[in-house]
Amino acid sequence: MSDELPERDADKALAGEYALGLLPSDEAAVFEQRLVNEPELRALYAEWCEDLAALTDRIDPVAPPPRLQGQVEAALFGAPAGKSGGMGWFGVFLGGLAAAALALGLIFGADLLPRGPQAPADPAYVAEVAAEDGSLVVAAAYDAEAGELFVDRRQGGPREGRALELWLIAGENAPVSLGVLPGDAQAALAVPQDLRPQLAGGILAISDEPPGGSPTGAPTGDVLAVGPITNT
Repeated sequence: MSDELPERDADKALAGEYALGLLPSDEAAVFEQRLVNEPELRALYAEWCEDLAALTDRIDPVAPPPRLQGQVEAALFGAPAGKSGGMGWFGVFLGGLAAAALALGLIFGADLLPRGPQAPADPAYVAEVAAEDGSLVVAAAYDAEAGELFVDRRQGGPREGRALELWLIAGENAPVSLGVLPGDAQAALAVPQDLRPQLAGGILAISDEPPGGSPTGAPTGDVLAVGPITNT
């Protein structure tokens, strides 16, 4: 069903099927892996959980007849027939929903699910590495405390069967590779200790390279984008 819908609608339907426990175990496992990496999918899942929990908002608690209550509890939870208290099985049902809502709040509110790389709050240096025609745009921000360069590929990507490699050009020095940009749009690249002082006033460049990066230690393909490094 969901495969015939536009991508967002398909994901919304998929999130609903997962929230209702309708997905086979293998599809559920794939969905859970996507939840880790896709914030938009997590938001769709959260909407479903909130909507489903809200279905009970207008229902007033009703205590079933003692005999029926005991039989239902025995069938569902293995509780001895006739021995129950409080709101009975309906209370357990509402309690389960409340626990699910609390767990959801902890997961999404406290960021317990793994998150992707995050831009530094107070970067020492920033740069926009862009092609002249705007076909490739990568924003960069350097976290001096972590010694990492956060990169955010906002436009474009590698050509089929090729890779994008990021280079630091400091003064009259030859370009030095900072690494191959990964498939994900955002990443944090560790900057070697000896290169960190050279970031100030330097230039970042991106070249087109074979998979795995330049085999020579210098750019071998077209330089696709450049941008100066500036202080914040």
